[in-house]
Amino acid sequence: MKTAAPITVVLAEDHMVVREGLRTLLEREGDIQVVGQAATGREAVTLVQQLRPTVVIMDIAMPMLNGLEATRQIRQAVPATRVLILSAHGDDAYVERVTELGAAGYLIKQTSAHLLAEAIRKVAGGGTFFSPTIAKGLEQRHTKTLDRQGRAQDRDTTLSP
Repeated sequence: MKTAAPITVVLAEDHMVVREGLRTLLEREGDIQVVGQAATGREAVTLVQQLRPTVVIMDIAMPMLNGLEATRQIRQAVPATRVLILSAHGDDAYVERVTELGAAGYLIKQTSAHLLAEAIRKVAGGGTFFSPTIAKGLEQRHTKTLDRQGRAQDRDTTLSP
């Protein structure tokens, strides 16, 4: 019986202790293999271009090229690689920006190892994944947008001859 190929991952995180911790946690997962680690955004882009991993775990606050620009460059150079943001910043502006840039998900660093592994599997399979607090904020903004659009459409239709 043939086993499925592992999900390959590049870790892009400027803090070594965090990178090592993430690697250790992910190595416990039988279907996830860390194939590279980057301490700068520029190094992350280069590693992704060389290694072509399934997923890159990207911090936003990275030296030499922030995670936003690194995400943009990775999505442009290697569109098959899925970018999963793992950041201490949960601000709406960051979430909106990285989703515009093509990130497949966004986790805050307070997330559990189990949720991180679940997110990697989901984005590797073509889906999206957001921390529960991020997802709730996205849903509320989406509902407000739809509500505003619906009210605008109602006004437009009542004004039509």
